[in-house]
Amino acid sequence: HNLEMKHLPGADPELVLLSHRYEELERIPLSDMTREEINQLVQELGFYRKETPDAPVPEEFQFAPARPLPTLLPHQAPAADGKTPPERDEGEHPDL
Repeated sequence: HNLEMKHLPGADPELVLLSHRYEELERIPLSDMTREEINQLVQELGFYRKETPDAPVPEEFQFAPARPLPTLLPHQAPAADGKTPPERDEGEHPDL
């Protein structure tokens, strides 16, 4: 879930991690890895593996492997108007 495979003829295989805004975060070369190592890497990164291609994805994994953006404590991050922003639930993603 949330993993797309693209075959680029002649290119070395790599895993490109993107942000929720499709900005590149990291490139991980896969040339020297076995299929088992790649599967383990993807699992360690937090991707959810569905049992079958059409299986439903549990709600807690809908945005996996995305993690909530780090938020600063209110006293560290006053808003532009000088007021402190409201606190968020720990698991809440700020863009949702």
